[in-house]
Amino acid sequence: MITVTGATGALNGATVDHLLDRVPAGDVVVVVRDPARAQRFADRGVEVRQASYDDPGAMRTAFAGADQLLLVSSNDPGADAVALHTAAVRAAVDAGVGRVLYTSHQGAADVSPFAPARVHRSTEQALADSGLPWTSLRNGFYAHSLDWLAGPWRDTGRVTVPVDGPVSWTAREDAAEAAAVVLLSDGRFEGPVTLTAPDAPTFAEVAALAAEVSGRPVELAVVGADAWLADQLAAGRPEFVARFTLGMYEAAAAGLFAGTDPLLGELLGRAPRSVRDQLAGG
Repeated sequence: MITVTGATGALNGATVDHLLDRVPAGDVVVVVRDPARAQRFADRGVEVRQASYDDPGAMRTAFAGADQLLLVSSNDPGADAVALHTAAVRAAVDAGVGRVLYTSHQGAADVSPFAPARVHRSTEQALADSGLPWTSLRNGFYAHSLDWLAGPWRDTGRVTVPVDGPVSWTAREDAAEAAAVVLLSDGRFEGPVTLTAPDAPTFAEVAALAAEVSGRPVELAVVGADAWLADQLAAGRPEFVARFTLGMYEAAAAGLFAGTDPLLGELLGRAPRSVRDQLAGG
């Protein structure tokens, strides 16, 4: 049995959809905080269980019988995500789960300007310490984030960033499908697995692609961290959010999102979606 947490979210919800294209609904269980939001899966014959990462007892019950468990990373910026993830891993151990898969990030590292990267690396360590077989899906930076990280370039003709660096922009839809393939691979993948698009363009290259897509000039403005942060605060963005986002750019400039791997395309059996696809569809 395959058990999937966070199935009402975009990433793991899409993974469940792909699983249901390949296996009977009775082979899948979804674990969600609000079962009412998972009605579409219940309607297809999927068992829906209620639990959250801050309720270890409920997690142990919800994870019971899982041959494989797909854990989605917490998206609550105010929570202690490492503690929540560690509690979920412990519940998996207590429930006798066969294998745990975790939606990590390509830039997972103990030292990174981007806070989630540190969370992902700590969670991977918790998995390694658990004694369970585990797989960490190190997905490339999700390409839909360009819709806000590149700013309103369609209106302004400008992509404004604090610093520039390469990023292997990867479609979340592709990562979701690949997760389903990995879940059905009979444990072929151990430890960290990198799933990225084949290219890692800089923001300068993104601006050039945006110009090609739009048919009009789009320039890149690299304004520096201090000026960019001041502009964000002046525009009314909360300081926590602005500094969080700044960390992403700084990690890119440090090359932490630059690596690429052909595995995603191999799992999909086709070329992954590209940055051009994202810009054209936005």
